[in-house]
Amino acid sequence: MNEKIEAALNEQLNNELAAEYAYLAMSADLTAKSLRGLAGWLRQQAQQERMHAMKLFDFINDRNGRVRLKEIATPQFEWSSALAAFEDSYTREVQTTTEIHDLVELAAAEKDHASDAFLQWFVAEQVQEEATIQGIVDKLRFAGDDPAALLMLEEQLGQPTATTGGGE
Repeated sequence: MNEKIEAALNEQLNNELAAEYAYLAMSADLTAKSLRGLAGWLRQQAQQERMHAMKLFDFINDRNGRVRLKEIATPQFEWSSALAAFEDSYTREVQTTTEIHDLVELAAAEKDHASDAFLQWFVAEQVQEEATIQGIVDKLRFAGDDPAALLMLEEQLGQPTATTGGGE
């Protein structure tokens, strides 16, 4: 595996694990605020991020690269509201999209067609992630300070059929 690609994929692996940690922190905060449906959705999102990290982990290994795990910074652990947590979530997903696009550009520049093909799954996944979380942010903004609207969203996202943005 090309050294530049290997280093960049390892960086993204670390970013995905950091995102998992951040989503767990959001889930813990909303659980403490008795918003267990929203917290459960964020916990599922943490599991999605872990799965993304493991896809990268396996790909690096499959290409005879070397996985190099780094320290993960302590995430923020409290948000002023559910809306603030989900806005942070959306910001993270936009950043992840930028990171994935940068990886695709690097793979093209290095003529690493295998990495480019692999990364296309992440490109499509990020479209779904951003759209799903933006939809939740929009609903939370619409709910505003209306407790009944927040409880309806809490119930909706707490259902076992609620998705985490598609993909695997």
